[in-house]
Amino acid sequence: MGLRALGLELVNCGERPYQLNGYPVLHVFDEQREPIMLRVVNGAKEITSGFDQPPREVTLATGERATAVVLWRNLVTDSTVVATNGEFLTVAPAAGQPAEEVDPDGPIDLGNTGRIGVSAWKKADPSTPVPSQPAAPPAPSAVPSSVSPPDSRL
Repeated sequence: MGLRALGLELVNCGERPYQLNGYPVLHVFDEQREPIMLRVVNGAKEITSGFDQPPREVTLATGERATAVVLWRNLVTDSTVVATNGEFLTVAPAAGQPAEEVDPDGPIDLGNTGRIGVSAWKKADPSTPVPSQPAAPPAPSAVPSSVSPPDSRL
């Protein structure tokens, strides 16, 4: 059926509580890093069923995590429309917040649907194992130096 899913995790690396309420903001880019025009669906109702929890305010203490899921289908519904493949993905915790590049671990093969879905942030279960951290800190994002990114890491 071509359903694809990508988990997102945000960790509060700061010393103060960090609040989320809503959906991550996604942007998909092609292999030349040009933006792909598509519709980001908050929730998954247009992509699959049983995955639409409404957003709730989430407050993360230092070290706590929030998760969200990106969903899409590799579906071709019109053979006259070229299928789209994204190679790069940026995610911001909310509108107006700095975005970080996230490795999609393969192409974002959207077919020709022109849409991608994202779930609302939810607090991660503290008993869920934390994925291993990279040996070196992530490279700085392309945020202008006059903007201070929040104390969080995607």
